[in-house]
Amino acid sequence: MGGASIYGFDGIVIAQVFYCFPHATMILVTALTAADARLYEAADALGASKTRIFFTVTLPGAKYGLISAALVVFTLVMTDFGIAKVIGGNFNVLATDVYKQVIGQQNFSMGAVVGMVLLAPAAFAFLVDRLVQRKQVALLTARAVPLIPKPKSGRDAFFTIFCAIVGLWILTILGMAAWGSLIKYWPYNLNLTLANYEFANFDANGWNSYYNSLWMAAGAAIVGTTIMFVGAWLNEKTKGFGLVRGLVQLLAFLPMAVPGLVLGLGYIFFFNAPNNPLNFLYATMAILVINTVAHFYTVGHLTSTTALKQIDPEFESVSASLKVPMWKTFVRVTAPICLPSIVDIAIYMFVNAMTTVSSVIFLYAPDTKLASVAAVNIEESGATAAATALCLVIVATSAAVKAVHLVVDRYLFGRLQAWRRR
Repeated sequence: MGGASIYGFDGIVIAQVFYCFPHATMILVTALTAADARLYEAADALGASKTRIFFTVTLPGAKYGLISAALVVFTLVMTDFGIAKVIGGNFNVLATDVYKQVIGQQNFSMGAVVGMVLLAPAAFAFLVDRLVQRKQVALLTARAVPLIPKPKSGRDAFFTIFCAIVGLWILTILGMAAWGSLIKYWPYNLNLTLANYEFANFDANGWNSYYNSLWMAAGAAIVGTTIMFVGAWLNEKTKGFGLVRGLVQLLAFLPMAVPGLVLGLGYIFFFNAPNNPLNFLYATMAILVINTVAHFYTVGHLTSTTALKQIDPEFESVSASLKVPMWKTFVRVTAPICLPSIVDIAIYMFVNAMTTVSSVIFLYAPDTKLASVAAVNIEESGATAAATALCLVIVATSAAVKAVHLVVDRYLFGRLQAWRRR
């Protein structure tokens, strides 16, 4: 199409699909993992076609996860400003207005007002989620038989090609970034060099910002995963406190709807207040961890909730009848069943902590500067290739952690998920 430009609406949509892909995938994989093979066997015995089985068994079983994933993507796109700022061109969105008001005009009050408007999607998502939850039933009962798909050459070849195309698209984008990190001076001198990886030449912190990111990401993964899963378990598997449980569910949605810029500003106003007893946390690594956990709390909570909803309450009922303490049931039954999802949440938190910019850019101190913030500062100075190089180091670290996750995941399935095998 002659004269077409990637800047604008089309570019935002393409970039947002790439950005939201892992968020939605994690929730959907969790929703599809606990399918009951007995339902599929019954459908086959009744002569149902594969298409009908998909619409009458697979989709209803994954309904909660599917709607949760859609709500996550909807709200993430509504509140993201980074993609719209870089590739949006003249197509303006509400999140960029916050950035312009706060960063461009130092109008903190107007930025806060626009941020409050962006809370509306969270309220909408909460209402839809509550309506869906009323009809959600447990898929993983005590008599369930985990589904192990049988090999089928045509189907397997089709989906292998489909996944390969998606993977190639992702690798192409990352490959362009890798090439860009080796450019001497973008876009005028396209000769290749490794000098862009000497970060001390572009930022006073050098490689220290990368090491700070590693510490912060590890802390966010450990602390965040623990809080998210235990919180979701208390909300889903305990009784009483009906109003409190609804309030907790609403609060779990709010972080997803709050733009990172607004969240960072809120932390400044709160933790930097002179009379606040928590003032000692300001400009420390701890506040970066707390902020990151709060920022990405929603997806971890939804993933935990999706996994927990698929466990039949009969497990807790049997434990109670045997007078087994609730915490022992949690440690010996609930957590092992949900362990793959728990590990997924930890990896999700680590990767997002490594890449987050919008909220932490207001909260770091000179000795706690993060790699993502350093990359922004380097890019603003005009050294685009060096900024790309630092971003590529972040991507490589995340990929390495994911590779370790795949190995650990195989081990966990072998030892703690043996019940899934027939």
